[in-house]
Amino acid sequence: MGQRKEGLDTALILLEILKRIPKHRKITAAELHRQLAAEGFDRDIRTVQRHLDTLADRFELERDARSKPYGYSWLARAQGIALPSLTPQESLLLKLAHAQLHALLPPKLMRSMEGFFEQASRNLGPDSNARLERQWLRKVRVVSTSQPLLAPEIKPSVFESVSEALFDNRYLDVDYANAAGWKQQARVMPLGLAQQGPRMYLVCRFDGYDDERSLALHRIQSASITTLSFDYPKDFDLARYDAEGGFGFGRAEEIQLRFSIDKTAGFHLTETPLSKDQTMIEKEGHYVVTATVVNSSMLDWWLRGFGGDVWGVSKRRRRLPRQGSSQAIAQAKPAH
Repeated sequence: MGQRKEGLDTALILLEILKRIPKHRKITAAELHRQLAAEGFDRDIRTVQRHLDTLADRFELERDARSKPYGYSWLARAQGIALPSLTPQESLLLKLAHAQLHALLPPKLMRSMEGFFEQASRNLGPDSNARLERQWLRKVRVVSTSQPLLAPEIKPSVFESVSEALFDNRYLDVDYANAAGWKQQARVMPLGLAQQGPRMYLVCRFDGYDDERSLALHRIQSASITTLSFDYPKDFDLARYDAEGGFGFGRAEEIQLRFSIDKTAGFHLTETPLSKDQTMIEKEGHYVVTATVVNSSMLDWWLRGFGGDVWGVSKRRRRLPRQGSSQAIAQAKPAH
């Protein structure tokens, strides 16, 4: 019985290795070892190397031995292996998910899914029968609501550490430089990751404080995962943080906003209101708009963007309750 189980375990790991070998690039034994470990396969790298050599002798695999570490890939003519097989519809869903969510998924999860993403690309390739699914990729697009900007460069090692610490609920030691160039070292509790336009932000709490801060990932110079774990705080909710203006440079306060806006400039508010309680009084040539919103710098920028088409702006404050918050010292509040 023990031999049967050992044989089954070996067969499973061989299949996992085959699923992860790419067709258009090389993968090393070390990369496969990391991917398998992330999936719970506890094998040393020597065992993975022996399995690769065995598979290379029996399947249409190319072993690039020109330099170490060796690289492995499927031959160009090879069909590869697909377990389980993806339908054209599943392949389409994976392609769209990869395009929109790749920056929000932990790198080790992306690596473990690499074989499926590559299979999805093959299933929708020019030689496949999935013509309509392939066309759909050209028929849909997420478009920007502002001037498109190139994404700032994020160090791969920083993104890897931040994602892993966030996934595993472990503290991070970061070196951070804010927009003014002021630098600091700090230990933070990672709570959330958000993409806002071309930028990505880490929501965290500085060690010793319970206020949330947003750190721009491209301004983190280095990040090291500590051995210290934490219980994810029950009083924090990323959706609520967003609703309270955390990503709009908000002040955690609700206001009753009132302003007048030219009819042409403000017509879109009749279709996409600022809030559920928004009211619009139609006047000659303009609207008078009232809505309950979160006060933020983003709101101010939005209003200023209308220039002379907006006037008579007034704000009446209504403080939002925040659970577990406190005033952090100035040095624990790096700017975005």
